[in-house]
Amino acid sequence: MLLDIALFLAAAVLFVPLFKRLGLGAVLGYLAAGVCIGPWGLGLISDVESILHFSEFGVVLLLFIIGLELQPTRLWRLRSAVFGSGGLQVLLTTIALAGIALAAGLSPSTALIAGFGLAMSSTAFVLQMLAERGELTTRHGRGAFAILLFQDLSIIPFLALVPVLAIGEGAHAASGQSTTLSVAMAVAAVVLTVLGGRYALRPLLRALAKIQVAEIFTAAALLVVIATALAMDAVGLSMSLGAFLAGVLLADSEYRHELQADIEPFKGLLLGLFFIAVGMSANVGLFAEHPLQVLAVVAGLIVVKAAVIFVVGRLFGMPADSSRSLALALAQGGEFAFVLFGVAVGAGLLDPALQDLLVLSVTLSMMLAPLIYMVHARMRPEIAPPPFDEIDIEAAPVVIAGFGPFGQIVGRILRMRRIRYSVLDKNADNVAFLRRLGIPVFYSDASRFEVLRAAHTGDARLLVVAISDPAESRRVVETARHHYPTLTIIAIARTRQHALDLLDMGVKSVVRRSYFSSLEATRKVLLALGESETLVERTISTFRRHDEKTLLRQLAGSRDEQSLLQAAREANRELEELFDSDAEAAPMVDELAKKRVA
Repeated sequence: MLLDIALFLAAAVLFVPLFKRLGLGAVLGYLAAGVCIGPWGLGLISDVESILHFSEFGVVLLLFIIGLELQPTRLWRLRSAVFGSGGLQVLLTTIALAGIALAAGLSPSTALIAGFGLAMSSTAFVLQMLAERGELTTRHGRGAFAILLFQDLSIIPFLALVPVLAIGEGAHAASGQSTTLSVAMAVAAVVLTVLGGRYALRPLLRALAKIQVAEIFTAAALLVVIATALAMDAVGLSMSLGAFLAGVLLADSEYRHELQADIEPFKGLLLGLFFIAVGMSANVGLFAEHPLQVLAVVAGLIVVKAAVIFVVGRLFGMPADSSRSLALALAQGGEFAFVLFGVAVGAGLLDPALQDLLVLSVTLSMMLAPLIYMVHARMRPEIAPPPFDEIDIEAAPVVIAGFGPFGQIVGRILRMRRIRYSVLDKNADNVAFLRRLGIPVFYSDASRFEVLRAAHTGDARLLVVAISDPAESRRVVETARHHYPTLTIIAIARTRQHALDLLDMGVKSVVRRSYFSSLEATRKVLLALGESETLVERTISTFRRHDEKTLLRQLAGSRDEQSLLQAAREANRELEELFDSDAEAAPMVDELAKKRVA
């Protein structure tokens, strides 16, 4: 067993970084590792079925973590997307693929099982692929999640349908009773999971958290996932669905982040093992014997499925580009097909040779999916931003460059005081939103001289640069300082280094973005700890004066990292000495303050 684990880890360590370096993604690296060490590669691992079955627990953990990030109220808001787009995708894809299977000469029952099994997509592949690219929160990312969730839900009734398809017409009554019992047990399991999560699980986690033994809490987190998955599996439901439901029930608990941190390492390793096992399960021998037949099935699966999902995306209001991304993300087969086809063979509905062909086709489609999506992402045309506005406005005393949350506060107060200002903002979405609110703002790049000139910046009394991006902020300041050297500039700095850069460029008034709010938060912390208001104000004032002096010292000195660290250490020592001397004088200061009040 240890030797097998060493082989898996070695293959992952070798292939995944290589494929990441080549820009092919981690999933393809895991698949290549599986093919290499599997029966059709070097033959180092032979018991693929057991490994695939065990590694599916990685998918279970993935669904649990997704559930933790999805509060019940948010899940309820997704109901139309889940049951609308998800239901339509499963229905139309099953009909299309089953129709092709019927035309190929399969029986209606076999065609229906093949069509439904191939209609499922791989939750693990799709979510991992989109997460790698940071696309889970995009329009097509949310659509993919909704469809995958419905697919997991649809597995339940279809598994119950397989025995009905397998028996003769004379046994319908007994089958109906069996199906009714299965559905009743499934409903009971879901209800018990919900009630247990609400009224038993949270008190248990609370009690374990008080013990403060980290490994016991980790064990409890794994136990929650495993117990829920086993309970669902015992009544014929999807283990992944059970884990997802458990995650949703704990999504708004106080232990959500700790549970996620505990489960994440196990999820990552087991999910990688699952991808390796999928690569190992590829029957390369069958592909060598019937390459054209296998390629035809794979191509038909991807093309038909992508076409149906594209239509579903458009029907539900997605733009064409998002619909294409959704279609190509979900065009592969899924791991549920392995389970369904195995059950169908056992029930006599599927020929073992046909099962091998379908399983290999699903595996190859899963291997091709990341590659196809990568090519699509690279070929996707960059959406050209709208053209900048032509600025036609009278001169105003204040020009504001950047109208995010910070710039808007400045603008609102100026408006309250009836002081006119001009706004230049480079964020097209922000500009569109502000215009709907009736705020006059120009979509323009304030780092260009012709834009500043059109906004009459030379006639303004001051320029407020409220841009959070340091590089963009520096470009605006550089242009303004070059063309309007006498103009007063007030600039917002995101970080200390940003502030030093702006001061170095000659900006006399730099406001650090989170500096004053941090001082105010610290003041409230000290007051809440019972410190006297006089001493708190004195402490904050001392720190502020000292920090501003340190900033100017860093501006005048060397700016390399070592010098800045040394200056920070010296400043901390000075500040500690100041606070020590203040602590000695604090009782006297408090006494004088009390006498003044009296």
